[in-house]
Parts: sequence; C-alpha cells; structure tokens
Amino acid sequence: MSDTDSLSRIEAALARDGYARLSGSAMFDRLDIAEPDWAAFATSWRHLGPDLYMADGGRYRRRRHATFACRDGVLTRQPHQPHWQSRDYNPLNGDVQRWFDPVDPATIANPVMQAILAFCADHFAPAGSGAWHVELHQFRIEASPDEQGRPTPEGMHRDGVDRVLVMLVERCNVREGVTRIGAPDGRALGEFTLTDPGDTMLIDDHRILHGVTEIHPLDPARPAWRDALVVTFAAV
Repeated sequence: MSDTDSLSRIEAALARDGYARLSGSAMFDRLDIAEPDWAAFATSWRHLGPDLYMADGGRYRRRRHATFACRDGVLTRQPHQPHWQSRDYNPLNGDVQRWFDPVDPATIANPVMQAILAFCADHFAPAGSGAWHVELHQFRIEASPDEQGRPTPEGMHRDGVDRVLVMLVERCNVREGVTRIGAPDGRALGEFTLTDPGDTMLIDDHRILHGVTEIHPLDPARPAWRDALVVTFAAV
C-alpha cells in the first residue's frame, strides 16, 4: 500500500486494510511541526533508561513510559504506573508488571508530542466515544557487532489494545528493521521500512499483527540505533 496522506484516505485505509501509512513529510505538514521543536523532541530519546525486563537476556532496548486518560479528546496524564501485557499478546515479556522510567514532563509538553497526542485522539477516540486508557512509549533499540537489536523480540504480535500509532523518530547507522504486517490467521499482508523521521503507521490492533525485523550496524565501529514512539489507545 502506498503512503496515505489525506484524512479521508487515512480513515479509508484503516477501515479497508486495518492499517494506514503516512510519510514523515505528510506528518510534519499535518502536525505543523517546527524544526526546533522536532530537534528537542528527538533529542529526548538520548535520555532513556535501560529495559531490565527482557526475558531473552538482551540489553539492547531503552525506553520511557507514560499513561493518560482520554475522554472527548482531552488527555490527562495519570500517576506513574507499570506497563502490563498478558502473555496472550506478549509471550516473551507478558504477565509481568514492568516499571520503566517516566517520560519527562518537558517531552510531554513539547509541541510535537502535543500534536501527536491530539492527532491520535482525533483518529482513535473522537468526542462521544467514551473513556480511553492511553499509553505512550519511547523506544531506543541499539545494535552492535556483539548484539543485534530486536525492535519486537516477541515476534509478530498484537498489543492487546484497540488502536496503535508507531512513529519513527530516527535511524542512525542501521540496516534492516523492516516492518511486517499480518492477519490473525497468519497470512502475510505486506512489509515496508520506516526510514524517514516522522514516518508513521496507524494500526487497528484487533485486525492486524505487526512486527519489526532485527537491526544491524552499517558501520560496526560506530553506535547504531533505531528510535520510535508508540502510542496505544484502549477503550475502558
């Protein structure tokens, strides 16, 4: 499927295919992102704590986490709490209360993050749709000659929510990291690579499984990473 940029085509793609892709340039235009705001937003990924809950023993993932309540398009940050998924959705790290460092308040207040959250609320939780539990994750996946980076070590999966936004923030010195889309019955529905800052995918989590292949350094002598933002909405 080609990039989906207009509002009507976004909604049509979600209804037809269960997912929609938006180019970084389209997202920058739609969210009216200013370069200084994006620079500060992206820089916040340099300050993520290690994910100490990796059942595969890996130390290649860093993250921060925040939760919100959403009603009628208004998001209210909630007290810091653990992230939890059932093993039905995350067979690797599920059924564990995972505490991560909270997302910095300055990152939440950044106009880019505010615009992304408003965009998600518009598409996932329109006025009158009830109450929603929202989780926000900053991920950095690192790769080195000694350890491959695994953006989705649990493999093809659902998140156990209703809607998901995945936005690429930065790729530095990495190859691969291919996004794969599948149906619950195991059928492959497509694959593509988020390559440019702001490249975005929207997912109907009831209908679509998704996963990302491992990343490897282009230059083994230099640091390598993939930064992404994930926002999930679950009706409550």
